[in-house]
Amino acid sequence: MLRNEELRRSRKLFGLGVAGIASALAYYAYNAKVEDPIHLYLGLTMIVLSVLPGLMWARQAKFGLPLFEAFMVTGINTYAIPLLSGHQALRNFSPETITLAAFGVVLFQAVANISYVSASTRPKRTRFWQEEIVTKDISRFLGYGMIATTAYTVVVNFTDLIPYDLAGILRAVAYGIGIIATFIQSWRWGANELASHEKVSFSILLVLQVIFSWATLFLVGGISILTLGLLGYVSGGKKVPVLVLVTVLPLIGLLHNGKGTMRQKYWEDREALPSFTALPAFFSEWIGYGLDSEIQSKRNDSNRLLERTSLFHIMCLVVAVTPDRQPFLNGETYTQIPGQFVPRFFWPEKPAGHISTYTLAIYYGLQRAEDTAKTTIGFGLLTEAYANYGFFGLALIGVFFGVSFKFISVWASGSPILSYGGMFMVVLMAWSFQTELTMSIWLSSLFQACVAVLGIPYFLRNFIK
Repeated sequence: MLRNEELRRSRKLFGLGVAGIASALAYYAYNAKVEDPIHLYLGLTMIVLSVLPGLMWARQAKFGLPLFEAFMVTGINTYAIPLLSGHQALRNFSPETITLAAFGVVLFQAVANISYVSASTRPKRTRFWQEEIVTKDISRFLGYGMIATTAYTVVVNFTDLIPYDLAGILRAVAYGIGIIATFIQSWRWGANELASHEKVSFSILLVLQVIFSWATLFLVGGISILTLGLLGYVSGGKKVPVLVLVTVLPLIGLLHNGKGTMRQKYWEDREALPSFTALPAFFSEWIGYGLDSEIQSKRNDSNRLLERTSLFHIMCLVVAVTPDRQPFLNGETYTQIPGQFVPRFFWPEKPAGHISTYTLAIYYGLQRAEDTAKTTIGFGLLTEAYANYGFFGLALIGVFFGVSFKFISVWASGSPILSYGGMFMVVLMAWSFQTELTMSIWLSSLFQACVAVLGIPYFLRNFIK
């Protein structure tokens, strides 16, 4: 009976996925805002290559974590939709440049997919991958994690209680615990392992975290929490929480619409952000701006939510000037990776975490050195690869991510989710949609999160009796 239920869910999810993608392809086939027909074909190809791994995962009657699949699907909003919807920044580039940039993205996707399918290894049977860290009171353990993360969110956003010297450490620990608690509780919910009272407490704490994060007028933090929960739920049961999506997505759209007006009032006009008790009035005001038709009529088309996640126009910028006007960097940003793993305690002059991003921004004339202290521009893994080695670089990181994700997924295929290997997979899942980062910050921040997530239970288990 359990096997039949798994097959039924897999078929249903696969059918929904096929129907959704077919609808998207048909919509853009008739409504794409492209100058050259080849851009339409390349954009549609990007969509297909982005969702193909996910569709294959949905079709399998196995409930493993869709690590590579989540990583690949980000290509839809970062590259395919900006191309097909005619992102206004693309008007600055020639059709030839757009074609080359789109071809580069498709090259990466094709190589990554082929590498993932071709790579072969065996599941790991060592203690790291097979032994559960927490075998009793899982709900209490994860519940305390949600409470701790929610409390940290309140303290860091509404008080000055955390000393500057401890801010980085506490942020890594709280973020790591939050990743594990949010994903695993969502996964258990999808797998029908949560009791009713656990669902209620988890939902309240999750909503509070999102609200407190959005109270800073940065939507990305709350959206990341919700995305992680969605991935956990779908991974646990191969079910899509349709009611939640229908409720949350329009709300995010409203908040995005009113975000500019709110930032002008609270940032540029320097009006104080709300206190804890003033949050209901604060969000009512925010939603009101989002619904104001007069304000929306003055908004620029580039302010649309999906287009704000675009990395394709940055890719076009780099393709347009490299190597004709700016030589390839030949690995310069990749040589900055090892230094990021040295603790600042041992190297006080260590470069900033986003050193590779700053290097690219200065090299391509987007920022001056002094500007990087105020603003960080998202380049993304693909653009960085092209800036260093051109199309060869895109193929190279396609192989890297395809093979790496395949090996890790197979190694952890039999791992309990609360083993070290299982929790490593959860952290890696959270990093799979960090598409705007360069390789140095992607790897170093992943390492820091793993130290926090895996190091704390290791310490408690081996040194605290």
